[in-house]
Amino acid sequence: MSSPSRQPAGRPFAPAPTKPRPGFPVRLASMAAPVLTTTQPVPGLPYGRPLVAAAHDSRPAAPAPVPSGLGLDSSAVRLAMVRRLAAQGLSEPAVLQALAAVERHRFVDSALVNQAYEDTSLPIGLGQTISKPSVVGRMLELLIQGRSRPLGRVLEIGTGCGYQSALLARLAREVYSLERLRALHEKARDKLRPLRLHNVHLILGDGMLGYPKGAPYDAILSAAGGDSIPQAWLDQLAPGGRLVAPAALASGRQSLVVIDKTDQGCVQTVLEAVHFVPLKSGLA
Repeated sequence: MSSPSRQPAGRPFAPAPTKPRPGFPVRLASMAAPVLTTTQPVPGLPYGRPLVAAAHDSRPAAPAPVPSGLGLDSSAVRLAMVRRLAAQGLSEPAVLQALAAVERHRFVDSALVNQAYEDTSLPIGLGQTISKPSVVGRMLELLIQGRSRPLGRVLEIGTGCGYQSALLARLAREVYSLERLRALHEKARDKLRPLRLHNVHLILGDGMLGYPKGAPYDAILSAAGGDSIPQAWLDQLAPGGRLVAPAALASGRQSLVVIDKTDQGCVQTVLEAVHFVPLKSGLA
């Protein structure tokens, strides 16, 4: 895996205009820039029914058989998964193509490969999980919706097994992925090395601090949720950039949050309830 390198930052994007949808703003703690508290939605967010179920249950589902006659290395199995996700409402072509191309079974333990293309989260060790394909697709779609150009630099918080990193590699010019657990960092490196993704930089580090050396970022995506969005992430997000992450509300329930950074401040919208592993600081 190549080491991090400086590249010209991507230009801010102008979200495509859409008709309004009621949003549910939540004020971020200790924000340097002003927060625009508004009931207006973030431009570019989807309308109509949610693309995924209201809750993201991290508990593994019961084993489901792989269709007979279709090996796990067959694109037919992945395409069947993508068709199901599209039927649920996932519609961004670039995201669907990435999900069809990246072999999810290579990122799960061998005992769980028969569940690799079911819409379920699976354990990857150390109390962590690989998220449901529908949840991963939903977050990636939110990340790129409304953009007039491909993503430049992206910061991923929580490499995990490396599956989402491989998907991001197909959507962005450059991906910086942080993992605080050394064993998972090394596991992801081993999983991703055969794919020769030269635009992915795996970093062992504290995700709550972000990665200033690669900033500013067109987008930031977190696979773990805390009580608030770290200030470091907002500081490292480029003007016109978008952040997608789970965060706990005042009620204590975790929800998916989208933040768009503008010249006037940060606009945030709270979407459906989710259930991600907790965001923690420090290395382990």
